[in-house]
Amino acid sequence: MTVEQLSLDLPHRAALGAEDFLVSACNLGAVRLIDSWPDWRDNAQLLIGPAASGKTHLVRVWQALSGARALSPGSLDTVSFDTLGEGTALAVEDVDRAGHDEKALFHLLNLAQEKRLFLLLTARDTPNRFDCSLPDLRSRLNALPAMRIGAPDEALLKAVMLKHFADRQLAIDPKVLDFLALRIERSLAAAALAVAAVDRAALGSGRKISRQLVAEVLQTTAPTD
Repeated sequence: MTVEQLSLDLPHRAALGAEDFLVSACNLGAVRLIDSWPDWRDNAQLLIGPAASGKTHLVRVWQALSGARALSPGSLDTVSFDTLGEGTALAVEDVDRAGHDEKALFHLLNLAQEKRLFLLLTARDTPNRFDCSLPDLRSRLNALPAMRIGAPDEALLKAVMLKHFADRQLAIDPKVLDFLALRIERSLAAAALAVAAVDRAALGSGRKISRQLVAEVLQTTAPTD
């Protein structure tokens, strides 16, 4: 059976310059948030999800819809903020990571209220876990409506791995894919790493991708104490 013959019933987002975005129960709320713009109840929104969960892709989708400008946390400039017009859309990713100007981010959140700016922030965790030294900023971030992208379900894991295999022009039997999906960490980052490891093993040994090969890869890559 070829990769094309294996069908998984998950809808696709338009690529919009990046990989297709697969919609499942774990990210449906985030997708609906993006789709509901500009009818957000609050102008500033926080999108939370682990690494490789699709936050950046959804930001790009929102930028295409809203015309939002992306600002890096390390280059926030309070002077330029004052020139922003009402209704301007801005995206700031990774606000939980070190390096952003806390005072500038706090000023931006205040302006979002005063000038009704549309603001989409992303982070890997909730604000109460941020390394934040400015109490007013932490309070303001905690007050933001937050949408979380959850751990992927089995169907999404298999769909993502299937796409990774197809991108590498590799075919995998559906039963072998099922075997692999049940034995990896439930994250999209782990799915990508697993496919890469199987690809290396198959290429290095000259063998077809089989359950035995996958089992050997899993045993080799299993964490040790």
